[in-house]
Amino acid sequence: MARKKDWNHKPSRYITPEGSEAESEPGSRGRVMRNRLGIRRKMEMDRLEFESLVAAQEKSLECIGPDTRLTADLLCRMHRDWLGEIYEWAGRYRTVELTKGGFRWPPAFRIAQNMDAFERGVLARCTPCRPGPLAGVAHGIAEVHAELLLIHPFREGNGRLARWVSDLMAFQAGLPAPDYGFVGQNAKNRSAAYLEAVRQSYVRDYDRLTTFFAEALERRLRRGFES
Repeated sequence: MARKKDWNHKPSRYITPEGSEAESEPGSRGRVMRNRLGIRRKMEMDRLEFESLVAAQEKSLECIGPDTRLTADLLCRMHRDWLGEIYEWAGRYRTVELTKGGFRWPPAFRIAQNMDAFERGVLARCTPCRPGPLAGVAHGIAEVHAELLLIHPFREGNGRLARWVSDLMAFQAGLPAPDYGFVGQNAKNRSAAYLEAVRQSYVRDYDRLTTFFAEALERRLRRGFES
């Protein structure tokens, strides 16, 4: 689950060429998306998004248990529970095209079809995530994580939602949430390794991402369930 020290760790901004979801909040100098609360300062929005994520994660533990199979509708609800009080489009599939660093995610008009296939395939096969050898659990988490990131169904928050799903899968398997290592010592190298593993997984090569999650789970196990 998200932790207080992680709130300021966010990926670089997306490029959204058109559509209402690309609008920035007036007076924010283009640094904050249009939102329900009229927030204009990026630091304030980052903090609010983090605090809302923590609250939604805690709420999700009341309804997502060891036998819950994840579905597209459930992922939409999780996204809405997190960001619904901030953005009017929360919980709905994006209608704009997204690119980052020269990579273009699949077009918006295919998201519903892609999410349906994701639910019937990867999610049905890998969730609920059952207890087992660490390598097998890590592989299931990596596959779900990678495919959700590749679809990139929402305007914002896809990476954080994917990590939230990974945390829930680890809990289903009787493990603590992964320690991603994105803050503190060696954080830069781990972040770079994670991004490279995600890129590799986009061609359905999950080996590096599986290794990343196995190491992240092992780090948390060494520290114990409580951080």
